[in-house]
Amino acid sequence: MHFKLIIALVEDDKTDAVMEAARAGGARGATVINHARGEGLKKSKTFFGLALETQRDMVLFLVEEHLSRKILETIARVGDFETKHGAGIAFQIDVEDAVGVAQQVKSLTDVVEDEL
Repeated sequence: MHFKLIIALVEDDKTDAVMEAARAGGARGATVINHARGEGLKKSKTFFGLALETQRDMVLFLVEEHLSRKILETIARVGDFETKHGAGIAFQIDVEDAVGVAQQVKSLTDVVEDEL
């Protein structure tokens, strides 16, 4: 079984919704790194030297490759990535190898066979 790593940078108030949507799409879990910071096309506004920006979370999903595109599109829809400026970004990268995923492989075997 081959995996992809989906990395989503989302507004912190959307993290739970994104995680639920990804799970509904086939993700079996996630790792959340809170308080990520970044800068997009436009610099953040400041007020007396303090940045006025929403907090971001980095959410990492290790998913089976046949489910990854659907999960990625679901994350984008739920996170409003394509419709709201600065709402977030998600991308996927190939995973060469992974350990500690034996239970995930067992639970995904039937799901992936149904997808194919």
